[in-house]
Amino acid sequence: MRICLLASGSKGNAVLVESGASRLLIDAGLSAMELDRRLRTVQTGAEELNGVLITHEHGDHCRGLGPLARRYRLPVFVHHRTRQMLPNPGRLDDCREFDQGRAFTFRDVEIETVPLTHDAAETVGYIIQTSSGKVGILTDLGCTTRLLVEKYRQCRVLVLEFNHDLQMLRDGPYPWHLKQRIKASHGHLSNDQAADLLTDLVWDGLEAVFLAHLSEINNCPRRAEVSARQALSGQNRCNPQLFVGNQYQASCCYVAD
Repeated sequence: MRICLLASGSKGNAVLVESGASRLLIDAGLSAMELDRRLRTVQTGAEELNGVLITHEHGDHCRGLGPLARRYRLPVFVHHRTRQMLPNPGRLDDCREFDQGRAFTFRDVEIETVPLTHDAAETVGYIIQTSSGKVGILTDLGCTTRLLVEKYRQCRVLVLEFNHDLQMLRDGPYPWHLKQRIKASHGHLSNDQAADLLTDLVWDGLEAVFLAHLSEINNCPRRAEVSARQALSGQNRCNPQLFVGNQYQASCCYVAD
């Protein structure tokens, strides 16, 4: 199993999940050319992908979807309402739509879709069950629920949103209405909210946490990492590796048997 954040932030998002016979891209928020370039920096290429999973229709998650899927003849997995709202994806020859909360099998992995609260048509998170354990993709949500915690508990790897620092958001340059949108229950998780969620998701088998979707304006890697480490400091059940996402280059990869 190998996991990497190819891009993470307000200008584009993409996560590579490799396991056995599957190489999956979760979101395609950069151009097809740039996605291929980032993949090659982690010793693979777009031609080696087997499919693309889309979380929602915002441009920073699907900007390169159409060209990527057509160029490399990739199946696209997307909620049926999100499919209707994709911004000009062009022809998608192999589009596999699903209903919210459904699970499906693709190649050698089981993929569970999880409804999230975000200001899009039908935002979903993914839990990818591989032969090496579960990978949880959990970004673009404004609040958490007990059901969400139950779903994502016992993931070996978590890709978790640490979008903003509350003080930086409050004192930053964004207009008031945008600050309210980000803080709302259908917005994004703050460092504090993400840390609380991480505390709830700690278990003996948690080995890696990727801090994802950091705002360039309203957050900084150091603050996000401090919040995550504080969440992990009060327990002795696990000591996961932490990886902080970057908008401009791929993260280090987590690799496990």
